[in-house]
Formats: sequence, C-alpha cells, structure tokens
Amino acid sequence: MKCFFDPRQLGHAPARELHRGAWVPYAEKPARAEQIVEALGAVLPPRDFGLVPIAAVHSADYLALLTEAWSAWEAAGREGDAMGYTFPVVGRRPLALDTIDARIGAYSFDAATPITAGTWQAAYAAAQCALSALDAVLEGDRTAFALCRPPGHHAGADYMGGYCYLNNAAIAARQAQASGRRVAVLDVDYHHGNGTQDIFYADPDVLFVSIHADPRTDYPYYWGHADERGEGAGLGSNLNLPLPRGTDWAQYAPALETAKAAIAAAQADLLVVSFGADTFAGDPISGFALQSEDFDRLARSIAALDLPTLVVMEGGYAVGDLGRNVATFLGGF
Repeated sequence: MKCFFDPRQLGHAPARELHRGAWVPYAEKPARAEQIVEALGAVLPPRDFGLVPIAAVHSADYLALLTEAWSAWEAAGREGDAMGYTFPVVGRRPLALDTIDARIGAYSFDAATPITAGTWQAAYAAAQCALSALDAVLEGDRTAFALCRPPGHHAGADYMGGYCYLNNAAIAARQAQASGRRVAVLDVDYHHGNGTQDIFYADPDVLFVSIHADPRTDYPYYWGHADERGEGAGLGSNLNLPLPRGTDWAQYAPALETAKAAIAAAQADLLVVSFGADTFAGDPISGFALQSEDFDRLARSIAALDLPTLVVMEGGYAVGDLGRNVATFLGGF
C-alpha cells in the first residue's frame, strides 16, 4: 500500500490548548506523525496539486486567513500561538474586520486550534498527501494511505476547530467527484466529523456516514446527532451513528454493519475513510474501548465492501501505541 507523508507536516507545533477551563499541552503533537512513520517504515512524498482542489472545498476568505494569520499576529505584537478568544455564535456577518483577533475568532469554533509559524505549510502539505493518495487509487491502487497531520475532519468550508484547518478527506472526496466517481465518506474517528458533514450536507452525490461518540457527552457536541440526515437535495445522504462511552468491539461492530449497508445502498464506487485511532481504549482524550487487534477487524470489515479506498488519517492521541494501531489497521486491508 502506498503511504504519503511530507516532513513539512511536523512544522505545526502549538505549545498549548484550552481544554475544560485549563491550559494543557497540545495533544495533536508532531510525535504522532513521527510514530506512525516509524511504524510504517516507508512513506512517499506527495505531489503538489496546488490550491485549486483546496479552493473547491474551502472559501477564499478562509484560505486568506490561514495564509496570513501568523504574519498578522506577529505584526500586532502578540505573543505565543495565534488563537481567537471571541467567537460569533449567531451567524457571521460579512464584516471587513482587520484586527487579527477578530479575524481568527470569526473562522474558529474552539480554542484548541491555534495557528503557528508552520501551520499553513503543514496543513497544505497534509492536503497534498490526501490528493496524492487519491491519485494512486484513481490510477488503480486498491487502497492508499494519506498520513495527514494536522487532521481535517472538524474543519468546515470556512472554519477551523478540533485541531483541523483544511478538511483533507473532503478535499479528496470533492476531487474524486470531479473525476466522475460516486463517493462515500466513512468516518470512524472517536469524534464526529462535523466539518465533513457540513461540507456535504446538501450534496446528494456524496454519502457521509460517521460512527462516533455520542455528542450529548462528547466533543464536538453541536453536531453528530442521529437526527442530522442532510438537507435539501442532500436529505438522506447523511448518517450519524453515535455510540456511548465505553463502547467495545461487540457494541461497535453492529454500527459498522449499518454503515456498510448504507454505503452499499448508495452504490458508491470509491470510499474515503476518515480513520481516527482515538477509538483505542488507551486514548487519553477519548472514551471507547477498542483494543489494538480490533483495528485489524475494523479494516477487514471495511475492505469487505470491495471498493477502491483512500484512508485519511484523523485523530489518535495515545502516542506510544499510535504507530502500532495505525499499522494494524492498514494491515487489515
């Protein structure tokens, strides 16, 4: 299986995040990717597909913010990582605000997604990894892996959050759409892929299915409920399967079968898997109870759909176990 990674992705290294009222060390650290690369042994550099596929998903003003935020933060004399502290909760008027604090807040939904000197380069490189892995699948590989770091599934068309800046899975899915493929996205991260859901919520041609922690108890709280089914022409093309904390493989497997049945019914001919290893029992910020060997079961079950498959890395924060768990998952294909 071809695996894509760019060392520029290590340059995004925030110092801290605000979590439950306290400053804590940033969980989405470069060591995550380093451990996965070590476990895989060999990775390929991505091709550069440019900004066009990214701009097919993300708005021009949001991309401008991502590329300009760090220099504007420094120019304003701010210290530390660039992070918003004021968020517009009831709509966002198209105001021409110059203050960097206002601009970051307008395109964020949490205080866990700061911007550093290397953030844009890392996010851009991660998107190119997703596009390169997709290209391998479109060229005939049955499965390819994009080691995307920072992850992407919480990023919407014009907002960042949940450690995510560019939605790598959505960028690849939209590119696959443009090539004439009928795409399904299966998100098996512990946390709901709210950004991916938002991007395709009214799109009847992309099925989004997510198996995740119940948002009544877990981040991102405001998205991921079972009654969110899509809207307009996309009604029925969104399926959320929330599960309770403590879920083990015996509880997880039936939800996976429901997800697979929906993908088969949609007659997708290409599958994008947003894979988070934070469903692992030892993950420090999550609450499921999957064991390392369950990642092999998970991958084998997904592979039984018999679809060309792009695997995009999302979360997973038990750094010491992460490389093994990702390698086990990929081995299952």
